[in-house]
Amino acid sequence: MKYYIQALKKYAVFNGRSRRSEYWFFVLFNVIALVLAAILDNLLGTAIEGIGYGAFYIIYSLAVILPSLGLLIRRLHDTGRSGFWFFISLIPLIGGIILLVFLVQDSQADENQYGQNPKLA
Repeated sequence: MKYYIQALKKYAVFNGRSRRSEYWFFVLFNVIALVLAAILDNLLGTAIEGIGYGAFYIIYSLAVILPSLGLLIRRLHDTGRSGFWFFISLIPLIGGIILLVFLVQDSQADENQYGQNPKLA
């Protein structure tokens, strides 16, 4: 949970590095929150017909776009790549797989152009 709060505190920080665990725990809690928001929308009847999502889901999704993007870019920095590698995900199928491989890789051991290794800090 601390990684989720930490990512929200760095709301629009796009420089520096983020550990693999920080990224994946944020993703886990984000998915859980999205599922809960979708369930809440359906229970309260705010879900849009045919979609299954509603106001709570949309508001939460919009609220976490910048923290998610910032964390993704910091994670790419941790592997020694520019944040522009995010755009590889626009290539159908293969782009998402390549980005996933980048995101699961371990940190660069030493300091790189984006900062000190967060494991050592």
